Amino acid sequence: MKSYDGVPQFSVFLKFSLEPVDPICIIHHWSVIIHTELNFSSNDGIIAKIFVYFLEMKIIGNVLLYFLKKNNRIQKLVSFAVLEESPLYIPLHPYEDVNEGEESKWVHSGLSATERVQQTKEYCLQSSDSTSNDKTMTTTTTFHRWTIMDYSRAYTSGNITPHMVAERLVSAIMQSSGPEMDLSFFINYESQDILKQATASTLRYERGEPISVLDGVPIAVKDEIDCMPYPTTGGTKWLHKVRPCKEDACCVERLRSCGAILVGKTNMHELGAGTSGINPHYGTSRNPYDPSRISGGSSSGSAGVVCAGLCPVALGVDGGGSVRMPAALCGVVGLKPSFGRIPHSGVIPWNWTVGMVGILAGTVEDSLIAYAAMSGEAEVHQPTMFSNIPCYNQQPKLYLSMLRPSNQLPCIKLAKSNEWFNDCSDDIRICCLRALDSLNKCYGWETVEVTIPEIEVMRLAHYVTIGSECATSLAHHLEKQDKSESGVDVRVALSVYGAFNSRDYLNAQRIRNRQMKIHEKIFDMADVIVTPTVGITAYEIKDDAKETGELDYINGAALVRYSIAGNFLGLPAVTVPVH
Repeated sequence: MKSYDGVPQFSVFLKFSLEPVDPICIIHHWSVIIHTELNFSSNDGIIAKIFVYFLEMKIIGNVLLYFLKKNNRIQKLVSFAVLEESPLYIPLHPYEDVNEGEESKWVHSGLSATERVQQTKEYCLQSSDSTSNDKTMTTTTTFHRWTIMDYSRAYTSGNITPHMVAERLVSAIMQSSGPEMDLSFFINYESQDILKQATASTLRYERGEPISVLDGVPIAVKDEIDCMPYPTTGGTKWLHKVRPCKEDACCVERLRSCGAILVGKTNMHELGAGTSGINPHYGTSRNPYDPSRISGGSSSGSAGVVCAGLCPVALGVDGGGSVRMPAALCGVVGLKPSFGRIPHSGVIPWNWTVGMVGILAGTVEDSLIAYAAMSGEAEVHQPTMFSNIPCYNQQPKLYLSMLRPSNQLPCIKLAKSNEWFNDCSDDIRICCLRALDSLNKCYGWETVEVTIPEIEVMRLAHYVTIGSECATSLAHHLEKQDKSESGVDVRVALSVYGAFNSRDYLNAQRIRNRQMKIHEKIFDMADVIVTPTVGITAYEIKDDAKETGELDYINGAALVRYSIAGNFLGLPAVTVPVH
């Protein structure tokens, strides 16, 4: 492992459903569901316990929560804001059916997951064969992240079998989970189930009948998404007891139907309520570049397994940057599709209008293949929480981008808000500015300076929204739960979430409506909005945080600074590494 010095990331919000483009060295990306941003920072376990003790007292707690809301300007900017707009509850966009020409491939809505993956391979991965690595899967001299197509070619050639890969993978998972490494990537995995899936895949290759290029490819799943035969814990010690997992989530079922090997449930920040990935119950998912540092949250384990090369793809859920942030800190690609593009059935329903299943992958190509497999409307027998919304089932046509060689990239216009873009550490800002300059010189991509007003207002409105939805979703369970079963940071978050009222929530949705209109005007001038993904690089894990969690809201605010618009406004967003 090389020493970690931070991998600056670009984050972009697109005005159409995301078709990833690989302009420069592209690797990995994110996970985090918003943390409360209070005006103090503490990693001291005793202080955290004292604070939550007073916060959960009925009278004193109410007083504390009042001042927390006031001091963080929630009352001024959200609760009592004077707004003309009506509430907008669901962030769906008035898409136009635009002919994308030769830059993308239209995928018929009636195709199965395997057919969508096959079309992606045939029409979108034009440079795949010419850029493939000539090494065989048995090469061990240097570290190399194997892509989906690397696995597919090696299996087809007979150089290696899915069963051989599964055996090595199980050994690597056991080693990474052991006391010597203690990377804590997984909450749950079953060796026999992994080997059983791999054996079936091996037999299909021996018969010359692989289902798709995903056949035999290991994919990990965040423990917020149902995947048989595992319980879905949400990073807690209790949620799976009151919400049993009975079948695969729709996104998992589609990957399984393509032959992918589902290798287990990855670790996450408890209830997705933090940016660090520090979990007092299942351990802290550590950054493979430097295990003394965080991998980011809340999809921490998914970012770690991709970064470490255990899987080319892992699933996360992104309600406030929870896929993109860990991806950025671990140097991989993190993709959050447009709202509603991937069915949400089988995902813990605590982020109704801001959360989306996302993809962490080693390359843009791999994120595109996984996206092709999972996207599209849910089947009739798999209703989602949005099924009663008329416009939800009127999705725009699905176009998948052609991943062309760099000398054939189309011209893209980038919108950049200077004040927002520069609100990060110097090393990230310099690297990202240098990348913009390179994109202009190499591909002629133009940067347009824009102003995005009320970013702080949008951040607070998003926080009110995600907090209110989480508190409402869990309310009937939390009444019966012993609070001591949850980490200190989660108890603080839930206390704050529960303090939001109907006025807070309704005004937040009015702010959403205003910001949708603001962003529509920006997208009249440019194709994407570009920012760094995080404001700081991965920070060190404090000793006491391993046991109690953390209340480090200063670093948490810096990590989540650029992620909100994608979730709050339902925009597709992607983070890619730049060097």
